[in-house]
Amino acid sequence: MSFDKRAKDWDRLERRVKNAKNIANIILKHIKLEPNYIIADIGAGTGLLSSFFDGKVKKIIAIDNSVNMLNEFKNKAWKSKIETKKIDLESDNLDIRVDGFISSMTLHHIKDIKTLFKKLYSSLNNGGFIALADLDLEDGSFHSNNSGVYHFGFDFNRLKALAKEAGFREIEIKESRPIQKEREYRVKVLIGKRD
Repeated sequence: MSFDKRAKDWDRLERRVKNAKNIANIILKHIKLEPNYIIADIGAGTGLLSSFFDGKVKKIIAIDNSVNMLNEFKNKAWKSKIETKKIDLESDNLDIRVDGFISSMTLHHIKDIKTLFKKLYSSLNNGGFIALADLDLEDGSFHSNNSGVYHFGFDFNRLKALAKEAGFREIEIKESRPIQKEREYRVKVLIGKRD
């Protein structure tokens, strides 16, 4: 899947916008944000998820490996300070300190979730959080082309165990609204905190 080629039209699909809003509502319901927080959106794309946190935090760092997606992110009007970083979550170090990580539909594009969780944990300030949304287990039919897809959704209890192993505490799994395509695909949000 070429995210660079799809960046210009990414926000036009209504179900993507609805999904980001549903995920943001879950996160905002369960995470108390502070106005001085710096948060990072991993796999930020054009900023669909980040847009719901705009003005609620001091700064949003958009992390993505697609330059075109990050350019679309930058071209939006933001109240919070923004920074974009082209980072390959598989191979690059994050080199940031933040109060929280948010994410929508990114984890299934990451081969090694265990290593990613360790990177996220070590980049969080004490008391920081993760709120990462992705598909529940599915049969591989969600994407029309599965190149770049390493997981057909997740067993969230397994993700919870990996998060605990990385050091996270107060780990919860919250159900978001499903995505409706030819059929429904369940979406869940993994929430955890660093002591």
